Amino acid sequence: MPKTERKEKEMTFIEMLKNRWQKANSMVCVGLDSDYSQIPEGCKTGDVYETMKGFNFSVVSMTRDFVCAYKPNSAFYEDQWFPGLQALQETISIIRTLDPTIPVILDAKRTDIGNTNRGYAKMAFDVLGADAITVNPYFGGEALKPFLDRADKGVIVLCRTSNPGAKELQDLPVTIDTGVVPGINRVTMPLYQRVAYQVANEWNKNGNCLLVVGVTYPDELKEVRKIVGDMPILVPGIGAQKGDLEATVKAGLDSTGFGMIINSARGIIFASKEGDFNVAAQEAKKLRDQINEIKASIITGQ
Repeated sequence: MPKTERKEKEMTFIEMLKNRWQKANSMVCVGLDSDYSQIPEGCKTGDVYETMKGFNFSVVSMTRDFVCAYKPNSAFYEDQWFPGLQALQETISIIRTLDPTIPVILDAKRTDIGNTNRGYAKMAFDVLGADAITVNPYFGGEALKPFLDRADKGVIVLCRTSNPGAKELQDLPVTIDTGVVPGINRVTMPLYQRVAYQVANEWNKNGNCLLVVGVTYPDELKEVRKIVGDMPILVPGIGAQKGDLEATVKAGLDSTGFGMIINSARGIIFASKEGDFNVAAQEAKKLRDQINEIKASIITGQ
């Protein structure tokens, strides 16, 4: 697969994201979870690569005015083997062609030991051409170094995920020292808050870190926002997981009135069972407008 190029002057992922928030007046991210089995029959050509590429081209063409980012989930491409991976690479290339100002997040949730992560980082950033990747913090900052060292790329760390079973581990209490003198400023907090603290205070030396906090946990999102300040937060779970949008926006806005990448996948890309991509555009615009209405009411205090 050829490397995906960006021809205009390179910006960091964070710069692209902030510019896009302003340009599109949007915090909507469309998740390109293009599950081949869910693609409408009328969009299928009989060839996996052509079908997935064509489907994503239509989604991006119709929704690009309303989004701050796209987020293909690698699982839905990997399960189609080489044709799917080709479609993933081509999808990123399509986004570059249609609007090179829109950043692309590869949702792969990678993490292993450092040597392995070098390969994951090369694949995500240099082969596929993604601007950011989701990663798991469990191996620690040392293992994540191949990602963190790419100052121009976004490293989006899982913090409080949106699935119902997240609390099994992510809510476990842990104790840390937050002061200079060990034992004096000892604080006990849930593990997900410890992750947020670690990312904000230790791993974000290049200013390229973000966090994942699911839309199904607005109270936890509020606590994470207090810990990380204006660090951008990826918020999955709108739509299929029935997250509370108003509570999410209230909890997650940063001091600039943005600060979030609010992801909706199936609720937009599969909004029409007949493959009418005008419906996808309508749903993306609707979500953007709903978020902005909530934001306006918060800012004006009404």
